[in-house]
Amino acid sequence: MEEVEHEHELKLIDMHLQYADQHLEEDDEVFFIFWRQIGTLCHICKEEINLLHRYYYRCMGEMCTFSVHEFCYDLPRILEHPLHPHPLILTGNPCGQIFENRCRICQTHHENSAVHYQCFSCYDFFVYVSCALKIEKNTIHHPSHPHLLMSAIAKHILCECNACGKRHEGVFYQCTTCVGFTIHKDCAKLPRNLLIQERTDGAFYHFHPLTLSYSFPEKDQKAKHHPRCRVCTNGFYDMENLWIYKCDVCMYYAHLDCATSRGEPFMSIFSPAGSGKSIKNYEDVDHPHLLHLPFPDESYSLPKHLFFKESGTFVIDKVNLQHISHPHPLILVDGQTSSSKIKDSLLLMCHNPMKKTQLLCNGCLRPITSTMPFYKCPHQSCNNFALHEWCTRLPQKIENHPGHPQHTLHLMYSHVLPHFFGVFLCDVCNVPCNGFSYCCVECEYYVDVGCGLIPQQITHKAHPDHLLSIVRKSFFHKSCHICLLPNKWSSFIFSIRGFRQKDPVFFSCNICDVYIHPECALLLSEKIMHKCDKHLMHLSYLPIENHKSEYFCEICEEDLNPHESFYHCHDCVQSIHTACAPLILHCETNTYTWEQRSIYYYVNIKFGGNYNTDAHPHPLSFSQGIMSDGECKICRKKLHCQMIFKCQECEFALDYKCCRSL
Repeated sequence: MEEVEHEHELKLIDMHLQYADQHLEEDDEVFFIFWRQIGTLCHICKEEINLLHRYYYRCMGEMCTFSVHEFCYDLPRILEHPLHPHPLILTGNPCGQIFENRCRICQTHHENSAVHYQCFSCYDFFVYVSCALKIEKNTIHHPSHPHLLMSAIAKHILCECNACGKRHEGVFYQCTTCVGFTIHKDCAKLPRNLLIQERTDGAFYHFHPLTLSYSFPEKDQKAKHHPRCRVCTNGFYDMENLWIYKCDVCMYYAHLDCATSRGEPFMSIFSPAGSGKSIKNYEDVDHPHLLHLPFPDESYSLPKHLFFKESGTFVIDKVNLQHISHPHPLILVDGQTSSSKIKDSLLLMCHNPMKKTQLLCNGCLRPITSTMPFYKCPHQSCNNFALHEWCTRLPQKIENHPGHPQHTLHLMYSHVLPHFFGVFLCDVCNVPCNGFSYCCVECEYYVDVGCGLIPQQITHKAHPDHLLSIVRKSFFHKSCHICLLPNKWSSFIFSIRGFRQKDPVFFSCNICDVYIHPECALLLSEKIMHKCDKHLMHLSYLPIENHKSEYFCEICEEDLNPHESFYHCHDCVQSIHTACAPLILHCETNTYTWEQRSIYYYVNIKFGGNYNTDAHPHPLSFSQGIMSDGECKICRKKLHCQMIFKCQECEFALDYKCCRSL
């Protein structure tokens, strides 16, 4: 049997060349499942032919599945073995019914048709091929390395694996050419493709199979916005030469041990998947009033949430209201019941992003829509003064506030706040605000009304099933789970804008070491309507599956990092930065670059109103600086993206800090 007998021509196949450039596209899942389960067996040894064997012979005949390992093809026909005095002949014929098909070396039974070595003098001496040649499969051709790898030491050793980067005990394959290249046996036998839901018992899911990649270079990580592992959320820094599982189409990446065996210190591909699904760390019955974020749309706020939670249905008994925050009587406007011409005209002024109309509540600074009752000043000189009906019923004081429990916080209105033009920096969400405030004057502690009513605990879809509790820490540089920015970056932004930031406040999961900025939790709604798209745009925290193009923002046309929060329309495949979402209502040319946060910086500022100063003969309008406003007439700093006071009659303009100092 000097060569394998077969009726058709056999061709030598190099599987490393055949599959080296094999990349699964979005529609290749069916092909992957078939390829994974095909289970081609060697005609001689009856074992599976896989990539680690590299070379095999395949029949070229149509509809013929005959395949043979290269080393099986080259087996000697006659073998002299030290365990038997007679020559052993390679044969695939049945041994006959009078003898057991038991290998004399391994003492196991084999199929009657299995290729084996047999003594035709004794007939009862039967040896399986791998046992006869002592084929330990201690050499492999691995696609991750150009040279032959050998398992020279069969016993367990303690060594560092070049595949996973872990130092552990086990059997290793070593390169016979390169010094120091070793990979653990488990890593060497990792499948080329896998479905992560099968390996994690459904705790993690991805539509496409993940492909084993033998490196993740720094330049590729940078091009993909330095993604994090979808299982453990840790990054891939200093791991560019280690193996990972990935789906490049969807920007889905996972560490080896995370993708194969969740929760284990080191995986074994032969072990069953871990326990899988995440478990809630609280009982609903113990938290009947727990706030679940994000809010459904931009009009929602904590005052609105608490109002409806307490009252259920509301009864409005005042058609006209004289509110302490405003000198003129306010008119009740209700889209469900209003019918007068004055009220109908006021409804047309309600917040409508699709028509580029903006109306903000002077109390909570959230949009006022026509679907809910509100009070409006009919005087044109009052800068569209309006209040949600529930913002006229705000509690006058707050006890045991999570950020300032030592003192009572009192409700203060914009016109009596000790700040220039009523603008203060909220000590919880770190966003400037000129609405109502809860404050402790003694400690100079100010928060907007939303943050004044903030609960001690919440849940959020960005980190589901776990309670998030308020924590306050000094010199805390942890990154936010939603925007991925550390607190020190926010501190830098505030300092250059002339605000002083106190100790940062976070929502924290004490189990997972996850932190979320309060502004990211409270001010990013789940859905928005935007002029740039006719459909609802949904808040996303991860790259979109099957996204076929590069990510960029439709508003500022800058690059967009899909690992941070962003708004996306699945129908039109359009995305925008969360910080750019309100810009079209303020100024279409006012976009952010280097100092971008997940929150539009002036989301809690209601621009408008005039300021009179002896420094200029005309009234100065409170507005948001754009490129054409140039420089401040006093400090000569650029006014773009700043709060400014500018003259509508001439080109005179000052930034907020300079105007405050006049």
